[in-house]
Amino acid sequence: MTEEQRAKDLVRGFRANGHLADVAAATCPVHLAHPFETLDLAGYQGVMEALAIAFPDLERRVTIEIAGRDAAGQLWVGQCGYYCGLFAAPFVDIPPTGRMAAMRFHDFVRVEGARVVEMQSLWDLPELMLQAGAWPLAPSLGREWQVPGPATQDGRRVAGDGAAALAVVGDMLASLGNDPAGTPRAVMAQHWHEDCSWYGPSGIGTARGIDGFRRHHQAPFLEAMPDRRALVEAGHFFAEGDYVGFTAWPGMACTLTGGTWLGLPGAGQELAMRSLDFWRVDGGKIAENWVLVDLLHIYDQLGVDVLARMREVTG
Repeated sequence: MTEEQRAKDLVRGFRANGHLADVAAATCPVHLAHPFETLDLAGYQGVMEALAIAFPDLERRVTIEIAGRDAAGQLWVGQCGYYCGLFAAPFVDIPPTGRMAAMRFHDFVRVEGARVVEMQSLWDLPELMLQAGAWPLAPSLGREWQVPGPATQDGRRVAGDGAAALAVVGDMLASLGNDPAGTPRAVMAQHWHEDCSWYGPSGIGTARGIDGFRRHHQAPFLEAMPDRRALVEAGHFFAEGDYVGFTAWPGMACTLTGGTWLGLPGAGQELAMRSLDFWRVDGGKIAENWVLVDLLHIYDQLGVDVLARMREVTG
């Protein structure tokens, strides 16, 4: 058995029984999306218990699972998918629907030996607000829907050397960094399939194709934050087969100086962004990209309490 498979089995085990403390180092930090922030093991267990009360038949459906070592030799397991079930009780004051609901997650777990030593996890809480009819944010430019797993339906059967896929994603990110004013379509076409799918979080939405990606995400983003700086050196890239994962806490720094990204006017605010990403590479180009951004954390840095606004909408 490979070390990647052993790490996956370790993560699957604690996910099945719900007790991270059984396999985690005592000092393991758990970095969650706003408003939870960084927790110890007991704090994380409390959040999961609250989620289980809100969804008494809670399921955690994984659509992609990969494992690999980053450039520093650290072993990571990445999973994405969604929590779902009957939304029966409030969760962080999001009103229950009494119906099936789903909330995307991206989880990155670092493993040393047979212990979990770090977790970084983003949950798409705005997606849950949208389903509850409690939307407090500006309309998304992209498509709001339940984001699917890979078109190839192989996200749970990933194996093999990921070096080629990692090189494709690395070259793409390098090309973005070399053009702070925005990457021309011709340059993007070198790295992305013409009909690629970019699956952003609720509040941004899904974009289809290179032109859709530029119109519905990239151009507004760069117009508002032309100085965005990817903190790649502080992040962790790893790959397996055709899939690549990236995590950093945070992964980008920028200044909101122009445009109206997310409906917010730029006034020179300094922002740090948390983003956990998965890419699928096909034939030397990127076919799909799953992206979760901690939007509530961004709004919090801008002095906007999204959960308070939501309570006003539903009050």
